[in-house]
Amino acid sequence: MGNGSGETAGTGTLVVPMGWLYAEYIAEELLRSGDLMPPDSFEFRAGRDALALTVYLADTEDELSGIRVITQLETWLALTAHDQPWQDWVAERLAEAAASRPGPRRRAELRLARAAWQWLHETELLAPDLDAVPGGAAVPEEERPKVWTAAWRLGLPLGHLAIHLF
Repeated sequence: MGNGSGETAGTGTLVVPMGWLYAEYIAEELLRSGDLMPPDSFEFRAGRDALALTVYLADTEDELSGIRVITQLETWLALTAHDQPWQDWVAERLAEAAASRPGPRRRAELRLARAAWQWLHETELLAPDLDAVPGGAAVPEEERPKVWTAAWRLGLPLGHLAIHLF
């Protein structure tokens, strides 16, 4: 077993988690094309991980390597919409995937997806408290009160916006 990004399948063959890596690539490209955050920021990572989880877990046919991104955008938009219980959906899909007795490649992918979910769920980022500021965007960002919030609560809307901008 390696560093979590791959493992050997008992035969010495390296198992590469291509589904997760491809989902991460799609998410990163969507965020970069939207130019919403610097790519080296925690906010960018939160958006990438939230979007990668959405892309990966929405792939119910296990065909990410041949995915047609354009046809999936509406699905991803619906899943990341503000009024959706995204965090519950992620937890349910991760549990379902683990219970399905996956093979070595899928287990490696799920380890990476669970690590992303754990980081998003446990990491808090300092963000503007838009609910506390009358006038919202009219107040300069440096004058807005800030609150600590779970990384997924910041990353999810960034991912959603990046899809819209694509």
